[in-house]
Amino acid sequence: MRAQFALRPDYAHFAAFVLSSPPRSVREAIASFRDRLDTFPEEFRHGVADLEYGARAQAALGGYAGAPPGEIALTDSATMAIGLVYGGLRLEPGDEVLTTPHEFYSTHESLRLRSAAHGVRVRQVALYDDPATASREEMTARLRRAVTGRTRVVALTWVHSGTGVKVPVRDVADALARVNAHRRERDRVLLCVDGVHGFAAEDVDVPALGADFFMTSAHKWLFGPRGTGFAWGSPAAWRRVDTAVPSFSAPAFTGWLTGRPPVGDPGTLNSPGGYHSFENRWALPEAVAFQRAIGRDRVAARVREQATRLKEGLAALPRVRLVTPRSAEVSAGVVCCVVDGVAGEEVVARLLAEHRISAGTTPYRESYVRFGPSIVTDDEEVDRLVRAMAAFG
Repeated sequence: MRAQFALRPDYAHFAAFVLSSPPRSVREAIASFRDRLDTFPEEFRHGVADLEYGARAQAALGGYAGAPPGEIALTDSATMAIGLVYGGLRLEPGDEVLTTPHEFYSTHESLRLRSAAHGVRVRQVALYDDPATASREEMTARLRRAVTGRTRVVALTWVHSGTGVKVPVRDVADALARVNAHRRERDRVLLCVDGVHGFAAEDVDVPALGADFFMTSAHKWLFGPRGTGFAWGSPAAWRRVDTAVPSFSAPAFTGWLTGRPPVGDPGTLNSPGGYHSFENRWALPEAVAFQRAIGRDRVAARVREQATRLKEGLAALPRVRLVTPRSAEVSAGVVCCVVDGVAGEEVVARLLAEHRISAGTTPYRESYVRFGPSIVTDDEEVDRLVRAMAAFG
């Protein structure tokens, strides 16, 4: 497995999921498309071939995510997908978006911009006080109690990048379904999920989570090409979104040429148009093929087993406080901790310089040391990391 990646073999890469290095087959596909675009763009009709290759990327992502390709809007990142959805949702002044303080910048800022422009109210509810003791029942109950008659959107993150807590999205969806049973369609609460740190780390079909929208990148746990992502939405959810950027798609151009509104799949019509990094987008099917050759279930099991091993090792160290819950029920691949008396930046710097271990810190006001065991790490490296952390005290 490791031989498929260009990552330096003398380092243990526990931050590889942040900006992933694609496997060999993906790098070769990127290089092939790039070289052919550079030498003879006519081969790809000067970019018009994106109609075909973009559809292939949609189909590959849809097959992996368990969703119809036409419900997937291709984007350049999770942030673009989040902005696309929150910026386009049909909301009126006074409508409420319920979110949490645990979200990443992209969600908070997208909602702030929407609130400032259209008078939409944004309210936050904490799902837990101590991430290490977070539970499915507590998170679901807190969220449900916070829903009001004005709530039209619930904006959540599946796996919190700041703590490693995994939100029980299915439980939340079921709770909101009971709320929606008594509402007309226009007032139905939409559940929108930033799925960046669950997608390709967890073995689940995206629609099975029960969310209305799911936004993610493909250049993290999928180890896909950089600058790729998507937004998935159910057909009913897409009907409540106004397209923010014209798509470069056959139905969109047909509508333009005939003077009629375009008719087509919602994902296709909501894929922002323009010329993108085609070589990366067109290589997405190779990234999916690589993952599917291993098996989504086996990848998720590998991540879970290593994360469990790492958490057990860290929890046994006297100067280390584990921030991420130990139960796989409410955690995934992200593992966060604190070393008493040592700043996170110093921990990460010393791990790199003294132990050749790549890690990171969480980009939040309260920052923790963060690790991500994945398909490019193994049990021996997990144990090596624990020994290195023990050296701090």
